[in-house]
Amino acid sequence: MGVEGCTNCIKYLLFFFNFIFWLAGCVILGVSLWLRHDNKTSSLLDLKYEGTEAPSTFYISVYILIAVGAVMMFVGFLGCYGAIQESQCLLGTFFACLVILFACEVAAGIWGFMHKDKISKDLITFYDSVYDKGVSITNGEQQQAAATVLKVFHETLHCCGKGGIFSVTEMWISDICPKDMTIPESCHSKIKELFSEKIYLIGIAALVVAIIMIFEMIFSMVLCCGIRNSPVY
Repeated sequence: MGVEGCTNCIKYLLFFFNFIFWLAGCVILGVSLWLRHDNKTSSLLDLKYEGTEAPSTFYISVYILIAVGAVMMFVGFLGCYGAIQESQCLLGTFFACLVILFACEVAAGIWGFMHKDKISKDLITFYDSVYDKGVSITNGEQQQAAATVLKVFHETLHCCGKGGIFSVTEMWISDICPKDMTIPESCHSKIKELFSEKIYLIGIAALVVAIIMIFEMIFSMVLCCGIRNSPVY
């Protein structure tokens, strides 16, 4: 091969980081597919009531993650191959892809931080709308439809109601609470807890990937310059 000394060491370091990057892409793809098909989230976000659907913001975020994971796997492979082959063209393409990915990740991180509570708030709003309609209507069939939706929330999150003591008109809600609950726990807090855990997991993964990408951009430019200055080329 054409490069020697420190540049040769950089080549293998870049290959190593690219392999880690490819593995990270596999992990993100796997985690995003798990988030999409997780029983807790899917059972709640697939609910419908009188033509109104649960908010799909979380699913949109997950689909973006799936695309990012797939792209990371491709870019990681491109970087590994470019480093081993010492190809300036492949390394330049790899660097350009990294810059675009890094910019997208920063933009997504800023957007996610600004809207981190939106998913749970939207789902709480959906729960409250079904709850309030179930309490206000007297039609038995419509009330049963509301009870079916609320029961999914209660059994999935092991919660019941908005918190506090049920009023006279809300007593029917207690019939669809989990049977082993002695004190009803607010579904509001359980919904926030569910999505906070998942957003925290996504944030850690994004931070690790960003650090790896910074090292890769540095190494790819150093290696590209080393190849250009090598006497063999």
